[in-house]
Amino acid sequence: MLMRKFWPLLMAGSVGAMSVQAAPADTYELLVGSYTAGSSEGIYRLQFDSRTGQFQGKPVLAAKAANPSWLTVSKDQQHLFVVNENGPGQQDAVGRVSSYRIDPQNHQLTLINQVQSLGSEPTHSSVAADGRYLFVANYSVLEEPGGSLAILPLDAQGKLSAPVQLSGHPASRVNPERQASNHVHSVVPSPDGKYVFVQDLGADKVFAYHYDPKANPERPLTPANPASVPLPPGSGPRHLLFSADGKHAWLTTEMSAQVAVFDYHDGQLKQTQLVDFAAGQPVADKAGAALHASSDGKFLYVSNRGTANQLLVFSIDPATAHLKELQRRSVEGDHPREFSLDPSGKFLLIANQKSNEIVVVERDPKTGLLGKTVQKLPIDAPSDLKFLLRQ
Repeated sequence: MLMRKFWPLLMAGSVGAMSVQAAPADTYELLVGSYTAGSSEGIYRLQFDSRTGQFQGKPVLAAKAANPSWLTVSKDQQHLFVVNENGPGQQDAVGRVSSYRIDPQNHQLTLINQVQSLGSEPTHSSVAADGRYLFVANYSVLEEPGGSLAILPLDAQGKLSAPVQLSGHPASRVNPERQASNHVHSVVPSPDGKYVFVQDLGADKVFAYHYDPKANPERPLTPANPASVPLPPGSGPRHLLFSADGKHAWLTTEMSAQVAVFDYHDGQLKQTQLVDFAAGQPVADKAGAALHASSDGKFLYVSNRGTANQLLVFSIDPATAHLKELQRRSVEGDHPREFSLDPSGKFLLIANQKSNEIVVVERDPKTGLLGKTVQKLPIDAPSDLKFLLRQ
């Protein structure tokens, strides 16, 4: 998400240090996060050919790590921040966050440091607009202690410090099994950098915070006004994505399989549309997950897991950001936790977590529609895909 937001900036050449002399112009490096309860050992690297949609060679272990489920690349692409989604019942029961240095030549990762997230199952992170903090979403599967938002100071060399601020929210308790406590699923800074929005699956709300590290560097977030945006009861908000112009946002709900569309202005999200993409389908079909927009801002893609296992394609109204469904396509696998459009825009890569594959499908940049499957690459429990872009 973070990388896509900064796509125009990256293409403008602000990260010349990332150019790789050895790689052809159409070959891009892909970093793959994963869950490590099975055969996966951590973060992997892949070479992707955007001319053919094929991977070159097999996955290479970039860094051995426990459950590196979400990857956040810094704006200058010199650092990678990783949540280690550990929790009770796992080999390592302690949630952690790791920072890596990205080698500009070969993209190998070198660990800078690792700190505790002070919560269980950290599942998402993002970097403050000024680069001074990493925001981490502690999901916490169990009711106790429940989820939290953690704010970790970050220095210019990419080193993390222990969290200086933790924030929790009251649960909605609409669904007694899944919403008995709060479950922070993602945290996203506003395009203007002044606010931070926290999607809490257990609370059925998006919580808004004002970001002002100058007022108090040890407590950079304070509740905004309004402090939250309600979503339908039992919907379970998951991920939020801002439009490239910063005037709109889209949000996926996990439990109700919906996309909410918002107008955005100065810290306030105003809902203007709610799209139900699993209406009339059984509850097992409703497991909304990832969402990403095409670089031209014309199309939005959403994954639905459960028994549906589909990617949905929507056209985006240029004035209102409202969505119109264009296509539903099978992911040809199980549990599409994340996906990514490749830098050329001609392919879409799907991380099917439970069928242990990355599936590459063709994409028509003009119509936005998804075409035939190009390749299926075996890789254990893939959870996130991030391309490293270059000049």
